[in-house]
Amino acid sequence: MTKKATPSEATSRLRDAILETAGDMRRLGIMDEASHAKITLRQLDKDRAPAPAPITGEEIRDLREKARLSQAVFARYLNLTVGYVSQLERGAKRPTGPALVLLDLIRRKGIEAIF
Repeated sequence: MTKKATPSEATSRLRDAILETAGDMRRLGIMDEASHAKITLRQLDKDRAPAPAPITGEEIRDLREKARLSQAVFARYLNLTVGYVSQLERGAKRPTGPALVLLDLIRRKGIEAIF
């Protein structure tokens, strides 16, 4: 008697097959880059998703100063409070979630990436 796959195993195999097919289609030129890029992280394993590197308070302050922005303006662009930006720069708090992702984006591509 063959064992039935659990729903999560079946979903995982299906997801893997779809991702492999999309990759092959991209390599063969059947699918353009824009279409291939629409495959979201939701469809990838969490261990495949790139995790932003931690960022220190000093690095955050350097990013802000390099962009020639006050804490208030920087906070406004990131949709954060001035107090939180201050805590981050002092090292009293560490950025997580969306704040960390935005700061990592600014670190890699510059402040222009969020305008």
